[in-house]
Amino acid sequence: MTAVFLDLDGTLVDSRPGIVAALAHAFNSVGRGDLADSDLSWMLGPPLVDSFAKLGFEDPDVLLRAYRSHYIPIGMFEAEVYRGVPEVLDQLNDLGCRLYLATAKPHAYARKVTAHFGLAPKLSQEFGPELDGTNNWKGDLLRMALAETGEDPARSVMVGDRHHDMAAAVDVGMSAIAVTWGYGQPDEWETANAQINTPDALLQAIAALNL
Repeated sequence: MTAVFLDLDGTLVDSRPGIVAALAHAFNSVGRGDLADSDLSWMLGPPLVDSFAKLGFEDPDVLLRAYRSHYIPIGMFEAEVYRGVPEVLDQLNDLGCRLYLATAKPHAYARKVTAHFGLAPKLSQEFGPELDGTNNWKGDLLRMALAETGEDPARSVMVGDRHHDMAAAVDVGMSAIAVTWGYGQPDEWETANAQINTPDALLQAIAALNL
């Protein structure tokens, strides 16, 4: 049966409130209130150190530490599971699919989130980067996950909302399904095999791939 690799933020969980508040805290801590007050939606999903670097910060780790100082005690659980997600995960499991988490959030945090919201028991294994940035690029993360699980990329699919989910799937040779309810934009999904607007459409989209 199909192996389904699932993104977390913007795919399973709407974590915008906690992440944005932690980002604002980080920017304010370095005197960049202008960034704290700006639209930070584009930063939701990809590795934060990459986004900090794009903004021109010479030492992204300073911001990352400030971000984590707010996110860990306060923002981590300021989130909500998208309506319909638990049910579709149960249905996929009942069909014999193997479900894996593949998130850009460090697994040390991601596993706390999935446990808190009752998603962990629905997942076979959970993969995310190390706190030091190892496997920040989701292509590397998927490659490691495929090696560890023994799954065949030709019979696997990545489900996510951002461009790095789609690009990582291409990188390792697996299919991709883009979800439109997260933080991505249409131009990020051009390489996806399918786009879905609601969680309950995921089963049909996976079946149509004939993996």
